[in-house]
Amino acid sequence: MDSDLLATLCRRIVEIGLPIHSLLVLRHGRVAADVTFHPFTGGLHDLASCTKSVTSTLVGIAIDRGHIAGVDQPVLDLLPGRAAANVDERKRGLTLAHLLTMSTGLACYADPGEITLQEMRRSDDWAQFVLDLPMVEEPGARFEYCSPATYLLSVILQEATGRTALDFARESLFGPLGIEEVVWPPSPQGVTTGWGDLHLTPHDMAKIGALFLQRGRWDGRRVVSPEWVAAATRKHATPPGRYGYGYGWWLESPEVYAAIGRGGQQIIVAPALDAVLVLTAGLASEQWAARDKLIDTHLRPALRTDVPLSPNPAGVERLRAAAEAARQPRDDPRPPPPIPALAHDVEGREYRLDANDFGLRALSLAHAGEDEARLRISGQGEWELRIGLDNVPRYTAAGRIGLRAACRGGWQTGDVFSLDWDEIGSINRWQVSLRFDGDEVTLELAEATGLGTATIHGRRA
Repeated sequence: MDSDLLATLCRRIVEIGLPIHSLLVLRHGRVAADVTFHPFTGGLHDLASCTKSVTSTLVGIAIDRGHIAGVDQPVLDLLPGRAAANVDERKRGLTLAHLLTMSTGLACYADPGEITLQEMRRSDDWAQFVLDLPMVEEPGARFEYCSPATYLLSVILQEATGRTALDFARESLFGPLGIEEVVWPPSPQGVTTGWGDLHLTPHDMAKIGALFLQRGRWDGRRVVSPEWVAAATRKHATPPGRYGYGYGWWLESPEVYAAIGRGGQQIIVAPALDAVLVLTAGLASEQWAARDKLIDTHLRPALRTDVPLSPNPAGVERLRAAAEAARQPRDDPRPPPPIPALAHDVEGREYRLDANDFGLRALSLAHAGEDEARLRISGQGEWELRIGLDNVPRYTAAGRIGLRAACRGGWQTGDVFSLDWDEIGSINRWQVSLRFDGDEVTLELAEATGLGTATIHGRRA
């Protein structure tokens, strides 16, 4: 690989401020580039919908082991203890393959904002919600992205194996690959959230890609059958504007397939080039094109040949220096603005929030000197965010699973406090605004990578 092109890629990511978190390139079984970009420092990272490719792989292993007969089994037969609503001949014909290929025919829609997924999450029984969805067309007729379908795969895995998808993965997939550091939360009903929320390190993400590159073998041992690898990465459905979709894997072309997730998470496998690319990021949707242009301009041309290039020690040194520069903070300290008189009235006071889809219950704002504030939020857990008022982010283990987060902000007017909250390894980049008015607060949330917006009202406790 061309070290100079890889070095240029790293420098350009930093220069344009693209929120790429890590870049890992494997070629012929060797690490060609392994770069983390500030503020990500390595460790666990949310895979988002790359998780779907892992869940589908677990289905393949379950079939290999005889827990499930095959992809043509009807979904209703795989969940005999549940009675579904809206059952007709189309729903009776819904199979495991239809769940795997996002061609269910169910009234399940991704736009706007994963709407059916959000409805499922508000329901009392997520699996029952999916099973009860009405059919709107024949299964297999059309691709329609449906995260709840992949959640149902996790339900089926638990029914078939007697273990959660996470426990089954620890024994059958993560264990053989030496993947030990894992977070993959359950639903309120105790079922692993198969469509997303799996957290692995970038190196362990690369192991998933390398396993498929090696047709299901790892250290000479078969982890998943080559037949499953071939079937999972073959086109079964055609998403709008895309080449194809397999069993939880996106097909970029006949030669390249990928796991893809919100925020720019990617595990790209190119068998003809004997290469695996892993990217983690916190990209907004409008930044994906800039990321793809950098890949096309610098990374693809770096895969110049299948035989060794001439030694280029100067290029290797430039790549090392670019990787070191990528890790460095890029702070721009500024004098903090004056703290308004209202701040003394709201200091440390708790505000109870109205019911909301984000599960937030209460908040309080306090100052720790002129250049730092603390925002305490309770909901599904409790976090205290350190906020730099001097335009320099403060770091705290405040993400949903205790991952490092960065916050900076300040008073915009006499009654509005705003902050940028970057959860980094958990992808999410929040713009938060607090407007105080007497005993009331209005919380405005906007998430850059696709979780949507919300306006939440609260009152002083």
